Amino acid sequence: MQTISLEKSLKENSYPGRGIIIGRSKNGKYAVTAYFIMGRSENSRNRVFVENEDEGIRTEAFDPAKLEDPSLIIYSPVRVLGTDTIVTNGDQTDTIYDGIKAGKCLFGSLKSREFEPDAPNYTPRISGVMHVENGEFSYELSILKSDNGNPDCCVRNIFSYDKPLPGAGRFIHTYMGDGNPLPSFEGEPELCEIPDDMDEFINLLWNNLNEDNKVSLFVRYIDIESGSYETSIINKNN
Repeated sequence: MQTISLEKSLKENSYPGRGIIIGRSKNGKYAVTAYFIMGRSENSRNRVFVENEDEGIRTEAFDPAKLEDPSLIIYSPVRVLGTDTIVTNGDQTDTIYDGIKAGKCLFGSLKSREFEPDAPNYTPRISGVMHVENGEFSYELSILKSDNGNPDCCVRNIFSYDKPLPGAGRFIHTYMGDGNPLPSFEGEPELCEIPDDMDEFINLLWNNLNEDNKVSLFVRYIDIESGSYETSIINKNN
């Protein structure tokens, strides 16, 4: 698989929608994840990321008076369960959290879920779970989407990465680009590079997301040996 340039990919795509990146830093020390949200409507853009007490984050309305329909935009994108970090683009974060707690895998946890009910887009549900324990790191990514825009069939893809290679990450996003309806992501998660420096990674992502459509960015670097982590949140609305 060819390694994409995140800078080029983001700069040339005005609307990848919501995106998850998971991988390992080039020096092999860190398990890394990033999650960003974008918006075309006033309701979608009226959001910020805030930290939760349980080591995760949630979305909130920047201006509560302008909040219209919260059903698909207010949720917890990141939750932590023991040594697992769950990252998703919707309230399936809670479904996965409860499933893992009950002894299920990512695929089993998501059997009860499908793509979002936002016809005609049928936005895919993208999810990731990072396992960092005893100096070992692995992760899975998932996408639940309609069958080429037909909601009668839910396509369920799970991608599993054991012992991720240093410097290698995978990028999955909801849309291939802007459109009406919005075209769902296609293919395997894209191979990309993960730098050692967290600030470098943050700037790479934030500075190349479309200025009009970007809303918020979350980045976390987890020390694979110790389990300690550093988190950064950027909100366009301040």
